[in-house]
Amino acid sequence: MAKPLLICLLGPTASGKTDLAVSLAQALDAELISVDSALVYRGLDIGSAKPDFPHHLVDIRDPQEVYSAADFVGDTSALVADITARGKTPLLVGGTMLYFKAYLQGLSEMPAADPEIRAEIEAEARKAGWPRLHSELARVDPLSAERIHPNHSQRIGRALEVFRSSGVSMSTWQQAEPPHDLPSKRYRVLQLAICPQDRGVLHERIAKRFHQMMAQGFLEEVRCLYQEYGEHRDLPALRAVGYRQLWQHLSGEIQLEEAVERGIAATRQLAKRQLTWLRKWPDLQWICTDDAGNVVETTLSHSRGADSLRNPVDLVLNYLT
Repeated sequence: MAKPLLICLLGPTASGKTDLAVSLAQALDAELISVDSALVYRGLDIGSAKPDFPHHLVDIRDPQEVYSAADFVGDTSALVADITARGKTPLLVGGTMLYFKAYLQGLSEMPAADPEIRAEIEAEARKAGWPRLHSELARVDPLSAERIHPNHSQRIGRALEVFRSSGVSMSTWQQAEPPHDLPSKRYRVLQLAICPQDRGVLHERIAKRFHQMMAQGFLEEVRCLYQEYGEHRDLPALRAVGYRQLWQHLSGEIQLEEAVERGIAATRQLAKRQLTWLRKWPDLQWICTDDAGNVVETTLSHSRGADSLRNPVDLVLNYLT
C-alpha cells in the first residue's frame, strides 16, 4: 500500500509560499498546517501577515504563553495523522525552520549560537543586571536556572539564547532522545522551497510589505498589545520581527521612523537566516522565481513536461501526476 503524501513548503519570508500553498490546497483538496511561530498567537494579525485561508495551528496561544518546537511536533503529528486518515493531503507551510526540522528530523541537536539574540541579551543585562535575567530563565527553564548561579553571565546568556531562538528550553534539548518514528517512515514526503532568484527582489518585497502593514494599522495592533501587557519584554510573542521594534518605539526608546527601518532590517536578517537553513536542507526541491512570481529555475524540471511550465502551481501539480 502506497504511503500517504505529505507536502512541506518552505521559504524565506515574503517569498510567495502562502499564495502557492493556498493554490495547491485548492487544487489538491489539501489542508494547510501553519509552520510559523508568530501565527500561533492571538492578536498578532497584521504584523504576522495572518492569512485569510484556513490553516491549522493559527490563533492557538495567547501572547504571554510559550509555544515550543516540541509543542509543534506533537500538534502536527496528530493533525497529519487525522488529515491523512480522512483521505486528504496535509500541506505544511511556513518559515519557522526549527519547527520543520523538529518535525521532519527530530529534536536532537541544540541550536547554534545566534549573535543577534546574544547581543540583545547582553544589552538587557547591562541595563537590568544578570540576576534579573536569571529570574527570567527561572520562569522559562527552571531546571537550567537551578543549576546556574545568578551571576554566571555566560551560562545564563547561552540558556536564554537557546530558548529565545528555538522556543525550547536548554534542559529539554539536553534531555531529548534521538527520534525513532520520523514522518518519512509513515508518509511520502515532498519538500519544496520557493524563493525569488534575485535576492534584491526579496528585499524589495520585504520593505513594501512592511510599509503596507503599517498602513493597515500595524502600530495600533502593537499598541493594543503594549497596553494590555505593559513593558514585559520577555513575552514569547515579541520574538516576532516587527513587533519587537514597534514595542521599542512605544516604550519611548526610538522614534517611529527608526522602528520601521529596524523592523525592515530585522525582517531581511530573518530571511537571510531562513535561507542559510534552506541551503543545508536535505532532500529539498527548489522553485526559483522572478519578480512576477514565474518559475525561472527548478530542480523539479525532470518531471514530465515541466521545462515549459512557468506557473509554480502547475509545476508542482505536474510533478505529482
